[in-house]
Amino acid sequence: MGQLWERNIVEPGKLPLLLALAAFVLTFVITRVITRLIRAGKGPFGNISAGGVHVHHVVPGVVLTVAGGFGVVAAAGRHGFGAALGAIVFGVGAGLVLDEFALILHLDDVYWTEAGRKSVEMVVLTAALVGLLLAGFVPFGVNDLSEEELQNRAGVAASVGVNFLFSLIALSKGKARTAVFGLIVPVVAVIGSLRLARPGSLWARRFYRRRPRARARAILRAYRHDRRWSGPRRAVQDWIGGKPDPKPTRPLEPR
Repeated sequence: MGQLWERNIVEPGKLPLLLALAAFVLTFVITRVITRLIRAGKGPFGNISAGGVHVHHVVPGVVLTVAGGFGVVAAAGRHGFGAALGAIVFGVGAGLVLDEFALILHLDDVYWTEAGRKSVEMVVLTAALVGLLLAGFVPFGVNDLSEEELQNRAGVAASVGVNFLFSLIALSKGKARTAVFGLIVPVVAVIGSLRLARPGSLWARRFYRRRPRARARAILRAYRHDRRWSGPRRAVQDWIGGKPDPKPTRPLEPR
């Protein structure tokens, strides 16, 4: 076990990344537990206000992310306490920031609304990508090249360009998650670029406009996919981040 730790984590210099990921996930979990307790009116916790202004936890998150990021940069190439501390501070700050990603995106307090689910999606996506990096995957598929190919700059540039192109096509087809994961795992980007585009995507508007059969197939596939996976995905998001508030019903207007 000790040899595996040294060979796979310490020697490649992945310890700061592992510490940052652990701090990131742990901060998100603790933050969600506290906010759910506040929402339920339980425990000693409460919202923080200053001068009548509610201070969201994204504020200290930004401060910690900046401090931790500069700390990691200052300790670049070192393996001491400073690099580990900077990574932990950065991970804590990133967890606080991305927990309120939806607030930043909408510039509104949508934490417990349907739009607030984007925060949970972003946290899960970030944790998964960092996990892939820890597992040894390198962005743009460079990890698939041999030592001889890595010494050839043209070959590396071609691999990066092709993989980025596949990811860009997947993104234009309305497959954002596939495109992001495709930057790390090339085969994912290739699959996303070959499959039908989602209705309403840039690719569908451009290339399916005069192809009614392809447009109909895309709509049917998107409907089947959403019907199959939207329920389980929402259940997982509710379990991780809590159920959003129900939409207020508008009273019927008198005729």
